[in-house]
Amino acid sequence: QEYKISSTTMMRSTFVALAGLMMVVADVFGVDVNNLQQLADAKKGGEKLITIKNLEVPAGVTLDLDNLQAGTTVEFAGKVTFGYTQWLGPLIKITGKNIKIEGKPGHVIDGDGARWWDGKGGNGGRKKPRFIYFQASDSVITGLRIKNSPVHCFAVNGCNNVHLTDISMDNRDGRVKGHNTDAFDVANSDGVFIKNCDVYNQDDCLAINSGRNIVFENNTCTGGHGISIGSVGNGAQVEKVLVKGCKVAQSTLGIRIKTKKDESCLLKDITFDDIVLKNIKKRGINIQGNYKNSGPTGPPSPNCPIQNLVINNVRGNVDSKGTNIAVWVANASNWFWNSRVTGGKRELPCKGVPAGMDIKCGKAA
Repeated sequence: QEYKISSTTMMRSTFVALAGLMMVVADVFGVDVNNLQQLADAKKGGEKLITIKNLEVPAGVTLDLDNLQAGTTVEFAGKVTFGYTQWLGPLIKITGKNIKIEGKPGHVIDGDGARWWDGKGGNGGRKKPRFIYFQASDSVITGLRIKNSPVHCFAVNGCNNVHLTDISMDNRDGRVKGHNTDAFDVANSDGVFIKNCDVYNQDDCLAINSGRNIVFENNTCTGGHGISIGSVGNGAQVEKVLVKGCKVAQSTLGIRIKTKKDESCLLKDITFDDIVLKNIKKRGINIQGNYKNSGPTGPPSPNCPIQNLVINNVRGNVDSKGTNIAVWVANASNWFWNSRVTGGKRELPCKGVPAGMDIKCGKAA
């Protein structure tokens, strides 16, 4: 079967004044695509502006935005859907250098996660595809409207100097059976800037597992597990992180740092500044040095020091059955702490708090 680009390559004329003469220059306006073959043809043809209209991706197939040429812009301008099968994905793969992915008004990328949700997330049950794998440098993703991720949404892995802005991730339909629907998982990256995003999910709004020079600013996180550094272990390092001007609401946790039990790592120069917590269910601020997915036990591990931590102007409320602040670490040093979290009636003991910190939690163990 022969496939053709659904619309002829459009051109526009630009008048350019050069040495007193009026010249007409033709600019390539781009191509519209409505199926995967058209997308492949556009990539192969070196198109620099690709507009994805309404597109149905077959089951078990990745929407391939891999190895985009430098200078390429991909626009989402319609509804993108995905067929159902049990597999690990990703549903979309984006890689390249100096590329831009942009959502246009009225578009939606719908994972229809309810077909996979079974309350187990990535821990069992149906095999669920991760949504978007992103590995790029000097690139931008902006304005995407994402709905109902089956499991983890963005894997930001191996990136350098990337900006993710004005993204909406709406997984509110997964309130009952959605699980592990992390919004942004960051690893092995240097220079990641995530700003002005709106997330409703059932797990971490942000989870940084390794990397440096990461900024998470002016984002709203609702219904999940809050904003996390970690879980970190296996020799990984997380350095120079700024979380600023964010709001966390109706979540299990507010902000947290979690290092893995009996593993080594380093966390250094981590700042949480101007964070508002609203109606947090379990713990407002949670810093945990013995994290296990099955639940923490025993003393904190000494081989994951947390150095140069700033908690500044973190404020808000926790439900009465919850805990305002919980700290359970070892070998921590050089912290600054200024928080005002209230409402939680369940006090937990703190351990490993650096000397001189006025942290209002249970009696030190």
